[in-house]
Amino acid sequence: MKVIIVDDEKLALLKLEKLLHSQIGPDCHVELIGAYQDPYAALAAAREAPPDAAFLDIEMPEVSGFELAEKLLELHPQMQIVFVTAYQDFAIKAFEVNALDYLLKPVHPSRLNVTLNRVVRFSHMNAGGPKHDQAAKTMLCCLQSLHYRDEYGHPKHFQWKTLKAPELFSYLIYYRDKMVSKQALIDLLWPEQDIKKATTQLHTAIYQIRQMIKTSGLDLQIKYHDEGYRLVWGEVELDVEAWERSLQGAPPVAPETLHHHLATLGLYTGDFLEEHRYIWAEPEQERIRLLWLNYAKPVAECQVRLGQYAEAAKLYQQMIGRLPFLEDGYAGLMKMYADLHNYAEVRRLYQQLSDVFEGEYAMTPSADITAWYLEWEQGVSTGA
Repeated sequence: MKVIIVDDEKLALLKLEKLLHSQIGPDCHVELIGAYQDPYAALAAAREAPPDAAFLDIEMPEVSGFELAEKLLELHPQMQIVFVTAYQDFAIKAFEVNALDYLLKPVHPSRLNVTLNRVVRFSHMNAGGPKHDQAAKTMLCCLQSLHYRDEYGHPKHFQWKTLKAPELFSYLIYYRDKMVSKQALIDLLWPEQDIKKATTQLHTAIYQIRQMIKTSGLDLQIKYHDEGYRLVWGEVELDVEAWERSLQGAPPVAPETLHHHLATLGLYTGDFLEEHRYIWAEPEQERIRLLWLNYAKPVAECQVRLGQYAEAAKLYQQMIGRLPFLEDGYAGLMKMYADLHNYAEVRRLYQQLSDVFEGEYAMTPSADITAWYLEWEQGVSTGA
């Protein structure tokens, strides 16, 4: 059983760390693996190496213990939470957050021993369970293409017999837990078929999907009610949702957190259902691309500040490739090359931006980027 402790006060952190070490023995089966003053650092560490339990101070300036507990439980629902507080009034709310226990400061060794026994006892109750739960948490993936990852993280592909069944499945995933009328599905997938043939095609595709769900072991169900279908979501992770949650819980971009942000960017393996080219999926693709862009920009800027120019250039090129109609990638790359006195690349990129905007979108670069470029050109020509 691996545990972490989080408290923004260094003295309190050291006291609890020392107290835990004094209580942990060969029969306790509890290992202290980290002590953090920064809640964001604790959250990042939990993403990479999930602890089984966390001792959290409640009153912290940037992120309260309750908020941190919710973020940790989102990452690892089976994690046990123990709150540490100087105020007994927090006890009721502590259990609303699904805490295992709470400790009042100053923590007494005998009371801590009771808590550790509870931690170990609940660990034994869940023994053997994590692998089963992990199987239940098989990840369904829509980034790049429709597939899934088994309990070991291995990618698995569905073996479809028709082209419409995966599109229907993707559409129901997009509208998960919402009823979609049978007529809407027919209009989307079989608009030119007569109603009888289209209905038969729909029933055949639904049957295929149900069989595929059963074969893959995904905790999903297709329910039919009031002339409509609904994909009922069970204990299955969706990669898009998991990725968005990682953005929401991410610490500020800084040199010391850069590795975390690069790992998060690495999870974005492609646009929403990119390989399938479904027209109805384009708005969602655009929404998620913009989320990626807003996350990637400060990461690239941090890399530039650290002198990691090749890595930043690669990220800026990805921005241009994914969102060629936005100037962010071009502008970031041009300004980086301008600082490096790579004049040829600055000119090439501005010309590329102008050609793409004019040829593909019948527009010109914005006044801001044009003014920056002309000012830069003037500075180069005058040697300023």
